[in-house]
Amino acid sequence: MTTPTADQIATLGAAFQAFVRRYKLADAGRSERPLNELDVQTLLYVAQNPDCGPTDIARYLGLAVTTISSATDRLAKRGLLERHRIEGDRRAVALRLSEDGAARAAAQSNAYDALNRTMLARLAPDERDAFIRMVAKIACHED
Repeated sequence: MTTPTADQIATLGAAFQAFVRRYKLADAGRSERPLNELDVQTLLYVAQNPDCGPTDIARYLGLAVTTISSATDRLAKRGLLERHRIEGDRRAVALRLSEDGAARAAAQSNAYDALNRTMLARLAPDERDAFIRMVAKIACHED
């Protein structure tokens, strides 16, 4: 592989900045108070894995358990997440979404789907497949 040029790096940086402005700022117009990305990812993980624990989320996101504990505290205070003690291990905590949390997770998932649909609609079908492969290659690269 060759090293990217300074021009390629600058062009990619500008494209990513435009991408973020175009697609992420759409969330700013929503009526409910926005969640930070860590809280969104925590909410979505619990939606897909009811009764998981903070350690499960930390492992999945590659973050410290203390970081996830802060996120779950914020989500619980906002009424989006519920903590339950596990029978047989009173120290362990199982996480579930509240009714509001489930609705928020579904809305977020639908918003991501709409965003992805909008992005992919700008590409031809063969470009879509290539784009998805390239993004997956970058995102899943292990150092």
